[in-house]
Amino acid sequence: MKIAILTGAGLSAESGLGTFRDKGGIWTKYDLTQVATPEGFAADPALVHEFYNARRANCVESEPNAAHFALGELQSDSAHEVTIITQNIDDLHERGGAKDVIHMHGQLLRALCANCGERWDAPIIMTPTDLCPRCSAPQTRPDVVWFGEIPYAMETIQQKVSESDLFVAIGTSATVYPAAGLVQLARGETRELNLAPTDAAGAFDSGRYGPATSIVPEWVQSL
Repeated sequence: MKIAILTGAGLSAESGLGTFRDKGGIWTKYDLTQVATPEGFAADPALVHEFYNARRANCVESEPNAAHFALGELQSDSAHEVTIITQNIDDLHERGGAKDVIHMHGQLLRALCANCGERWDAPIIMTPTDLCPRCSAPQTRPDVVWFGEIPYAMETIQQKVSESDLFVAIGTSATVYPAAGLVQLARGETRELNLAPTDAAGAFDSGRYGPATSIVPEWVQSL
């Protein structure tokens, strides 16, 4: 069976990585227009790097949870062809055993040169004076997709979802486009796994609700 899985922040929340909506979380301490837009980076690169340095440190200190491991095990099952698409910029899927994860919003542990497009592994601490290893321009930024930018690999993502026998959205509100439109592309069965029904729950054929560390392993086991 071909399975396409879309994961969001709710999958990593139990690993200590906050979602956009966490009260008191790191996202609430910054103006997102200043730290998560190309315009914000151009205006104050030091502030943007401060924000992502904190997120990167949080990421490397976190561990994959039972949901990540369950999806890694599912992908290794030869009975299924599993594509994992994530909105998350952490590496917990990979540390949970997943392979070839499609990071539609980029990766926190990778760096990007805004001048020439070169990509490389990011250091834990990035600064505005970091030079690109290819062109030497001091325009190094996190390799993440900011508001107003186009998510990565959308053509591949759309193809994988449309060809799947089962499309599953896990830990995502499924209300922000283009991710929100993926369920409409699915031609097979669709299922939502989340802490609680989302506003998009009616677009799915079925749902299962509760903590990701409980419902995701249970769902994988049921397959």
